[in-house]
Amino acid sequence: MRLTPRFVTFVVAGLAVAALLGADLSAQALRETPFDTYLQKMREQGLVPERNETLSRSYRGSMRDSEEYQKLPAIKVFDNLYYVGPGYVSAWLIPTSEGLILVDTAQEPYVDHVIENVRQAGFDPQDIKYIIISHGHLDHYGGAGKIQEISGARIVALEEDWQMIEADYAEGPRNPNRPLGMAFERDLVIQDGQTLTLGDTSLKIHHLPGHTAGSPAFEFTVYDDGTAHDAFFFGGPGQRGTGEDFLESLNFIRANLSDIEVAVHVHSWLSTFPYPGGSVFERALRLSYRETGDPHPFVDNVAWRIWLDRAHAGAIAYVAAQAQGQ
Repeated sequence: MRLTPRFVTFVVAGLAVAALLGADLSAQALRETPFDTYLQKMREQGLVPERNETLSRSYRGSMRDSEEYQKLPAIKVFDNLYYVGPGYVSAWLIPTSEGLILVDTAQEPYVDHVIENVRQAGFDPQDIKYIIISHGHLDHYGGAGKIQEISGARIVALEEDWQMIEADYAEGPRNPNRPLGMAFERDLVIQDGQTLTLGDTSLKIHHLPGHTAGSPAFEFTVYDDGTAHDAFFFGGPGQRGTGEDFLESLNFIRANLSDIEVAVHVHSWLSTFPYPGGSVFERALRLSYRETGDPHPFVDNVAWRIWLDRAHAGAIAYVAAQAQGQ
């Protein structure tokens, strides 16, 4: 295989991360997992991040239009949490004692990939009972209709974002190269403070606008070989408009949810305020060579607190700039 500059950069960056983490990234240390096999296949084809681009960022950057690169395998992150989306936008599967909860669906041409990843993770897509929409942007809800058709799942969103989705279907696609996908009707409207329960799993819903008017977030519990950790999914971790709603949402999180241990990201890489210590796939790579007794790389309250402080400072600056017309 020809060693391209991008490939060398990718390998050197990986070794640097390993050194910082005190981990051995040699072939002997890597696990034979689907994620490692996929990464090796991409490297062999020269599909690697651009210089100075992290693995997670590459899915929203240099490799945004590479369908093969985007179609990574399902990743088991916790006993009851799997990543089943393509690379650029997250889709999370939460298995419960009475069926499956799917958080976001991606959009075409990746919806069948999400469905296949659910199967690859060891589950039947027909067992999906709820599809939660993190916010009313097409890349998050575009596959909901197709997945609902095969599963009969309830589609869940807040009122404000139901209105966004309905407007999209009424007006047609804003980008003709990004079809809306199979249409679906308004279904379950959730509200702030509500608890959504399926079997042994409960999600406490929060209405935290700013990215969209109806961005939901929820608290739930994940398990690492039976050990419980507090997890939080923030449906809209970046400001839009004046930024005032987003700043208010951050103030609520900082006051009430600063002890969260596991941040469950809506995108593999957060473009507005990148997540410290690596985002989804850096941590997934570390998870693939985790030894017995090692800490779980997704359990990281320190990174969560740092991110909250950075996002808060950034939101204050954004609101001030908007007020000055910048």
